[in-house]
Parts: sequence; structure tokens; C-alpha cells
Amino acid sequence: MTRTFLCGAALCALAACTTPIPDSGTGVGFDDYASYEARQSRDAALAGGGAATPVTTTPAPGPSTPGMIGNAQEDAAIRAALDGNSGVAPVNASPSNAAPDVAGNGSGISAENDFSAVSAERSIQDDAAMIAQNRAQYQIIRPTDLPPRPDSSAPNIVEYALRTTNPVGTALYRRGPFASAEKAIRACAAYSSPDRAQEDFLASGGPERDRKSLDPDGDGFACAWDPAPFRAVRGS
Repeated sequence: MTRTFLCGAALCALAACTTPIPDSGTGVGFDDYASYEARQSRDAALAGGGAATPVTTTPAPGPSTPGMIGNAQEDAAIRAALDGNSGVAPVNASPSNAAPDVAGNGSGISAENDFSAVSAERSIQDDAAMIAQNRAQYQIIRPTDLPPRPDSSAPNIVEYALRTTNPVGTALYRRGPFASAEKAIRACAAYSSPDRAQEDFLASGGPERDRKSLDPDGDGFACAWDPAPFRAVRGS
């Protein structure tokens, strides 16, 4: 009987010393950091019998950044390094800094597309008067005859193109029995461009005569020369 009583007393003593097992339904760890601080403060108050002392956290020391609270010598070293890299002193970003200058309308830049700016300068009636004044100063320049080229005595192929109306390939002039496309190809190879060939063709009696076999089909145009581009400019 005595042995049984002693064993029961020993088990009770061990149970009193055992740490209580946390409830698994509350999850592992802390609910959040605020709950952890509240428990720490409560435990400290119960253990010391006094008022709870709030738990505060201090950020870990780190490298000093210019413009923030830190060691003045480190700030100076960082600034020197930044100045050496860019050549331009850094600007501290602070709410106390003055607002930067806003770029306005520079000299020589027109504000005609800004209605608020224009309306502050003149009214719609003033605009209408200015438009009428500008229209009164318009000058209409009529086209005149093409001037001769002072550095050349060659025929004016532009004038010839505008004076004629027939398309390329339409025969207007008679050619001899010996005229052929093969002969014209060999003759045209002597010229640097169709324009030069047309000038020589006109200077040699063309379009009525074709002494150098440059216009075998008799349309008045030598060596694939085409008057269409010149005519298109006049019609535009």
C-alpha cells in the first residue's frame, strides 16, 4: 500500500514539472508578430509583478546612404565615390527641396497650336483680320517658257516632250527600208543616256530625218527615250 502511494506521488510530481503541450489546432509558430509582442509583454509583467514593458525592435545596422542618418565620415566617402564616378554631384531627394523649374515655351517656338495661349493674345476677329491680310499679300506666279541652257547648244528635249502629244511607239515619220531595231541598238550603245541620244537625234535632223538610225519605228523618240515624265510634271 505504501509503495503504491509513493509511486502515485512521484507521477504527480513529474506531471507538474512537464511543459504543457501546445494545442495543435492553433497552428505552428505565432499567429502574427503583434500577438507575439503581447504575450512577451504579459509574461514579463507576470514574472516581474510590475507594469508590462513594451517590446521594441531596433533595425540592424547597415551601410550609410547619403541623405540618411548615418556616420558623417561614411557619408562623405560615399559622396566622394559618387562624384568620382559621374562627375556630377548627387542631388538629395527630400520633401524639403524646392520644386524644380518647369520648362516653359522656349524662344522661337510657336504657340499657335495652344488655344489658351493664342486666345490670351488675340480674339477670333483679330485672327480673321490677320488671315485676310495674308491673303491680300499672296502672289500668283504664272509659268513661263523654259529658258535656254546657256552652257549648251543642244536642242531642248523638255520643250520637245511638251510640244509633242503622241505616245511612244506611234509612228509619225517615215523611215528607210534599212531601218531596224538591231541597227538602232548598236547605234544607241554609243550614248551615255537616252537623253543624250534624243538631243543628238534632234540636232541631226530629227524627228523628220533619222540619219544615225536612232528611231527605227518613226515615233520621233530615239533610243527608248520617253517624254511621259516631262508631260506628267506639266499635268500635275
